[in-house]
Amino acid sequence: MKRVIVLVCAFMFVAALAYAAGPKIYQLAGTVYLVKDGSIVVQKGNEKWEVKQDAGTKVTGNIKQGSKVTVQYSMVATKIEVSEDKPTDAQTKK
Repeated sequence: MKRVIVLVCAFMFVAALAYAAGPKIYQLAGTVYLVKDGSIVVQKGNEKWEVKQDAGTKVTGNIKQGSKVTVQYSMVATKIEVSEDKPTDAQTKK
């Protein structure tokens, strides 16, 4: 019985840590291609990535064109639109 309680507590602890971690953080390293008002464009290989900055963005150093940077970001939805699926023939014949 003690073993079951310990396992349940361990599972709940791990689940709580995973939930509290928040959204996944991604990383982008490259060269600053362009600095705009409120965003930065980073070139990684042949791809250009535009990343928005806001008041909460922590910047260490001076961002300028040609600088090597590492950007940490998370993906946040700004809008989610749900389209209703049209019923198939099999669903309408029920």
